[in-house]
Amino acid sequence: MPITVIAKLKVQPGKDAEFEAAAKQMIATVKESEPGTLSYVLHKNTKDPTEFIYYEVYQDQAALDAHGKTDHMKAFGGKIGALLAGRPEISILQEVARK
Repeated sequence: MPITVIAKLKVQPGKDAEFEAAAKQMIATVKESEPGTLSYVLHKNTKDPTEFIYYEVYQDQAALDAHGKTDHMKAFGGKIGALLAGRPEISILQEVARK
């Protein structure tokens, strides 16, 4: 059963472009190397340019677990750690119904 993750990240003022560059590189790497990641999309809040939301869908728990353990995820965390204005808020969701 697919697992959805919503990750809300707040970056420090003036750091949004640097964060976006690192995030785009991460998205490209996920696309190339994680077949179990069905969707990995970054959004920016239109009312708050320092708030970013990842919408992620994994084919199953194993794919989510694998994503968290990759070298590129660890490298991404190292790149963005100093850019963030607090800890990310992570919600893990289980699908209930679909149209």
